Amino acid sequence: MTRVPLTELNERLQRFRAGMDAQNPDWELGAIFGRVNQYYFTGTMQEGVLLIPRDRPGVFCVRRSFERAGAESLFPEIRPMKGFRDAVPLVPATRRAIHVDMETVTAALLGRFRKYFPAPEVASLDRQVARVRAVKSPYELTLLERAGAIHRQILEEDVRPLLGEGISEAEFACDLFSLMVRRGHQGVVRFGLFNADIAVGQIGFGENSLYPTSFDGPGGCVGLGPAAPVLGSRDRRLRRGDLVFVDIGCAVEGYHTDKTMVYMFGAPLPDEAIVAHQRCVQIQGELAALLKPGAIPAEIYAAVLANLDPVFLQNFMGFGDRRANFLGHGVGLQIDELPVLAEGFDEPLAAGMVLALEPKKGIPGVGLVGLEDTFVVTPQGGRSLTGTHPGLLLVEA
Repeated sequence: MTRVPLTELNERLQRFRAGMDAQNPDWELGAIFGRVNQYYFTGTMQEGVLLIPRDRPGVFCVRRSFERAGAESLFPEIRPMKGFRDAVPLVPATRRAIHVDMETVTAALLGRFRKYFPAPEVASLDRQVARVRAVKSPYELTLLERAGAIHRQILEEDVRPLLGEGISEAEFACDLFSLMVRRGHQGVVRFGLFNADIAVGQIGFGENSLYPTSFDGPGGCVGLGPAAPVLGSRDRRLRRGDLVFVDIGCAVEGYHTDKTMVYMFGAPLPDEAIVAHQRCVQIQGELAALLKPGAIPAEIYAAVLANLDPVFLQNFMGFGDRRANFLGHGVGLQIDELPVLAEGFDEPLAAGMVLALEPKKGIPGVGLVGLEDTFVVTPQGGRSLTGTHPGLLLVEA
């Protein structure tokens, strides 16, 4: 078992406290319920609440499993609790406000918590945690490098033998998932987006890669049906001349990379699709060159879009009116983190931030072309963690 080093946990908590002091100078108590955030600060995922008083050490109150938390975590203060009542004596009793991870906690759970932790005001600490998590430490980058290496090998070298004429999207997705886990993928991909269900990723043959979904991204996926729009269709089978679209996350010890590859099965795609794909490759290179400390995400987004031809912009980053209004997004313990290359994101990039860049374009009658790779911000520009292959690999039928 690999445990997150205590020095790493201490540094994360110190940076969180510093951010709260700067942005919420009157804060008194933070309460973190989300398991991904709990893992970030404690190194374990359990049912409980992480309490962070302003002027006392943090304490992780665990209902289940306290035993497992002790085995997995080096966090210095882990206490058992049967309910929130047991946690009350561990933090100051008088407070005006409590900051919680509002994007995660349900109203019902928050109501039960406030019964024992009354306060006139409840505020959000989501943005403060997200800012801390956005800058990856050398320890985190090591795990991201491992995920990226697995990701590169699978999508650039190992996928082609899985593709055979007549295989369904669902069968291919199952084979791909099995391969990923054998190579080192942790088996689950996590999102912060509310109600985001992903089994393996977005996988589509031909125009199925353009099918509308509720997921906030340029790709499409028919899935198994209305009750489970994930994995892939059981009915759509691979045919000669098909585009194969594969957009998947890969994670090692919690840390994700994001990568998309497009394949041509048995025959090249139409010239229009190949030209559009090549332009997406160029755009990704332009974006990567701009990923330097101090650069403003919103300005990168605007500058790159301004250089695109109006004709090319049709069906760019989606299909029809289903367009994703970003060109890249942060990744880490979840696939959708800060920063985002989009309008309104004006906080400058910092060295160690990690972003997935995914210029893609829908082609009627063909599917979604383009690519996605995960890059770390450096003074020289973005460095890819997931390979540099331009995609559009030809697979023999």
